[in-house]
Amino acid sequence: MKSFFITLIFVLLTTILLSQNPPDTLWTNTYGGYNSDRAYSVQQISDGGFIIVGSTSSIGMGSSDFWLLKTNDLGNEEWSQTYGGNHSDIAYSGQETSDNGFIITGYTTITDTTSSDEDILLVKTDINGNEVWSLTYGGSRSDKAYSVQQTNDNGYVITGYVTVSDTISLRKDICLLKFDEYGEEEWTQIYGGYEDDVSYSVQQISDGGFIIVGSTSSFGMGGSDFWLIKTDELGNEEWSQTYGGNDDDVAYSVQQTSDNGFIIAGYTKSYGNSEENIWVIKIDENGYEEWNQTFGGNGHDIAYSVRESTDGGFIIAGNTSFLGGGGYHYDYWIIKTDEDGGEIWDQTFGDYEDDIARSVQETTDGSYIIAGYTNSYGAGNSDCWLICLTSDTESENETIPINSKFLSNYPNPFNPTTKINFEIKEGETGILTIYNIKGQLIESKQFESGQRNYLWDASKQSSGIYLYKLKTESTIETRKMLLLK
Repeated sequence: MKSFFITLIFVLLTTILLSQNPPDTLWTNTYGGYNSDRAYSVQQISDGGFIIVGSTSSIGMGSSDFWLLKTNDLGNEEWSQTYGGNHSDIAYSGQETSDNGFIITGYTTITDTTSSDEDILLVKTDINGNEVWSLTYGGSRSDKAYSVQQTNDNGYVITGYVTVSDTISLRKDICLLKFDEYGEEEWTQIYGGYEDDVSYSVQQISDGGFIIVGSTSSFGMGGSDFWLIKTDELGNEEWSQTYGGNDDDVAYSVQQTSDNGFIIAGYTKSYGNSEENIWVIKIDENGYEEWNQTFGGNGHDIAYSVRESTDGGFIIAGNTSFLGGGGYHYDYWIIKTDEDGGEIWDQTFGDYEDDIARSVQETTDGSYIIAGYTNSYGAGNSDCWLICLTSDTESENETIPINSKFLSNYPNPFNPTTKINFEIKEGETGILTIYNIKGQLIESKQFESGQRNYLWDASKQSSGIYLYKLKTESTIETRKMLLLK
C-alpha cells in the first residue's frame, strides 16, 4: 500500500511539472457582415501576413461565395475578394503559390430549369486576389473538393469526393485530381467501394507521392472509419489503412511528420467518453499505428486540423461542446501535445453561441494562428474569427504579476473602454503607459499622488493583449488587459 501511494504521488508531481499554462492571446479579429461568413483555412504567407479562405453571404453575387481575405501580421484586413455565381459557392482550402498568388478550392452550385448540383471549383489568383483562371469539375450530381496543394512541378492536386452511379449503388467515392500550373487536367484517380467514401485532406510528401485522409463506409469495422491512402506521384495507390471501431470515426486532417510518418486527426464515436471525442493517431511511414489519443468530455468534440510543431509535439484545433440554452453549443478548442500525444495545455475560446475552429498553423515566430467562425462575436449571423496565440516559450517565461491593490483595470476583457485604477504614494508622481504586445507605445499620461483612475478608449485599436505600466519614484508595476471586439 505504501508503495502504491509513493507511485501515485510521483505520477501527480510529474504531471504538474510537465503541464504548462496555455499561451496568451496576442490578438484576435472578426471579419464579415450581417449574414453568414465562415473561415475554413488559414496560412501565414511570405510577407508575414495571413490568408484566410472561406465563404461569405454578406458580400458577393450569390447566396454564398468563395471568400479570399488577406491580412497583415496583426490581423488587420488589407483586401478581400469573392468568386462565384448566383447560387451557393463555398471554399474550404487554399494556399499561397510559388508566384505569390493563391490557389483555392471548394464547390460551386450549378443549376438549370429542372435541377441543381454541386461541382468542384478551383480558382487561381494573382498576388492581389484577382482571378487568373478558374475551372469546374464534375458530373450531374454532387462533387466537392475539400483540400488543395501546389505540387513540386508547380501544378495542383485536390481531393474530395465525386458521386458515382452504377447498377449497384449511388455513392460518394474519394477523388484525387491533378492539374498543371495553367489548370489543365493531367490525371484523375478514384478510390472507394460500394458505400460512401470521402477525403478531406491531401499533402504531397517527401517521396513525391501523396497522402490522403478521410472516412470510409466501404471498408473497416464500423459505420465509417478513418481511411489513410498513400499513392505514388501519379496517384496510384501503394497502400491504405483503416482505423476505427464499431461506430462512426471520421478523419479531417493529415500531415507528414519529421520522422516521415503521419499525424491524423478527426473524431471518434467508437472510443472515448462521449458522443464524439477528438481522436489523434500517429502513424509510421508504412501506415502502422504508433499511438493514439482521445480528448473530450461527454458532448461533441471534433478536431478539424492538426500540425506538427517545431518542438516535435502537435497543435490541434477544433471544437468542444457544452450544454446550455436548450441544447449543445460549441467553443473553439485548441490542444497542444508532446511528441507522444500527451496533453501539455489546452484552451477554449467562445461564448454562448457556436464558435468552431477549423484551421491551425504555427507561425514563423513560434506563435499559433487559428481560423474558424463565431456566432458569439462580430457583426452578423456568423463571422470569420482569427486568433493569434503567443508562443509556448513566451507563455512559460511570463513574469508579469496578475494581482495588485495598487494597479488594476475593469472590465477585463473589455470592448472598447476599460477603467484603469491605481494608487500613487503621497509626494510622488506616476507615469501610466500603455503598450501593445509587441512593445509599441500606444499612450502615456502623468498623474499626481492619490487614488487615480483613467478611462482608456481602445476603439481605434485592434483586438488583442495590451500591457499597462505604472512607474513612480518607488515602484514599477505592469499588468495585462485583453481587448476583445
